Amino acid sequence: MTRATAVDAASDVRGPTAPVSAVVGLLVFFEMLSGFSQVGITPLLPDLADAYGLADAQVNWVHAVQLLAAAVSVPLFGRLGDLLGHRRLLRIALVSIAIGSFLVALAPSAPLLWAGRALQGPLAALLPLEIALVRSRLSVPDARRAIARLVGALTVGGLLGAALMGAAAGALGGVRAALLVPAVLAAVCVALSYAGVPESRPQPGARMDWAGFTLLALGAGTLLLGVSALQEDAPDGRFVASAIVLGAVLLAWWVRVELRAADPLVDVRELVGRRAGPFYLAAAGFGVVYFAAQAPDTTFLAADPEAAGYGFGLSATRISLMLLPAILAAVLGSALTVPIARRLGYRRTLAVAFGLVAASFVAVAVRHTALWEIAATKVVAGLGLGIALSAMPTVVVEAAEQARSGVATALYNNVKSLGGSVAGGVLAALMAARTPASGTPAPGAAEGTPAESAYVLVWLVCGLCALAAAGATLLARRPEDGADAART
Repeated sequence: MTRATAVDAASDVRGPTAPVSAVVGLLVFFEMLSGFSQVGITPLLPDLADAYGLADAQVNWVHAVQLLAAAVSVPLFGRLGDLLGHRRLLRIALVSIAIGSFLVALAPSAPLLWAGRALQGPLAALLPLEIALVRSRLSVPDARRAIARLVGALTVGGLLGAALMGAAAGALGGVRAALLVPAVLAAVCVALSYAGVPESRPQPGARMDWAGFTLLALGAGTLLLGVSALQEDAPDGRFVASAIVLGAVLLAWWVRVELRAADPLVDVRELVGRRAGPFYLAAAGFGVVYFAAQAPDTTFLAADPEAAGYGFGLSATRISLMLLPAILAAVLGSALTVPIARRLGYRRTLAVAFGLVAASFVAVAVRHTALWEIAATKVVAGLGLGIALSAMPTVVVEAAEQARSGVATALYNNVKSLGGSVAGGVLAALMAARTPASGTPAPGAAEGTPAESAYVLVWLVCGLCALAAAGATLLARRPEDGADAART
């Protein structure tokens, strides 16, 4: 039995801790804020561009800056939470988010807007800290249910942000007033974090691996910087290539340092073992289908069928309404994860979830001429993604030693984000390669518009990534799966 398994077994016989059980609702509220803030800014991007006079390429950096800050802050907050207490770092993260949110809403210039988005980077650190906290204080079955609720809250928060923030800008008289809504909510969360959230058990004697953290942050950040630049309309090829190569070199150096460290930030040997490694591979594939496919799906739905030869000419509001059933299916999938896993075990549950996602992408690649066909496939994908969103953090955190719960979940988040970002750049390049050059439009496509085959290729690539993620989960070794039903 590995140390992680022994810890899980010990925590399973420990009864649920009443204070944490009572405060899970607060953690759920924090996650709703996270989803609301991360997704809610998207419908406001055109208004932000007008307010700050931003070009299209600069608008992309509204998301990119927050993503880069998350790549740095998530492993930092996760590991310091393991060492110093997850509640303490949760409070620090919420304070940073609140300050950043007010700065984003009130910034008089674009540089201060970027600074605010950087301070919002710890939004992505909330879930790893909360998962580590409930794992530290709850039994395994109760922690699994809590994780499912947290992921469901993140999804619901994103749904509310997408649905309400655009309307808030119109009702409140502008984008700045609308952005004050998540800022005020973040301030409320700071106050609530002092209202009885218990502390996890810090690890005395352990030390922070600053060299490992620095290399991981620089490597991941540099790689994301290159990929973000790749998605611009006219990327600088030399800058993109240099950033991607440098990021890869720094990450390779990080692996070498971690293998030699007495108390590494990440146990790389465990990371590549059968217990944890396949789940991180699946996380990279998950990032592709969760992040990278969103932009192509939106542009396909918005394309003018008369000009492009495909699409439905939907407005942003109609696209949101069309995708609403898929988001509700994701919430349902998250709620059903624990009951399904009781019967199938978490490995097989994840394999089924990724199988549903793969089938949906293949189906939409084959049939996408009617709106109901796309809506139906997105509901299937939403159900699978909801299950995967809930199950992936559970298997990752249970594969790690309890003393490294925070950093393990943080690393999963970074791997998922890196997978989505890298794939986003690659898919953007594929779309550009199949966009007719000026004066040479392909049959059925207007000048400057991607050919329909570009979307089909993107969907097939996403389907293959989902299928690969399903296969990776089946390679993992989870000896506790057989006992899931008996324990719950």
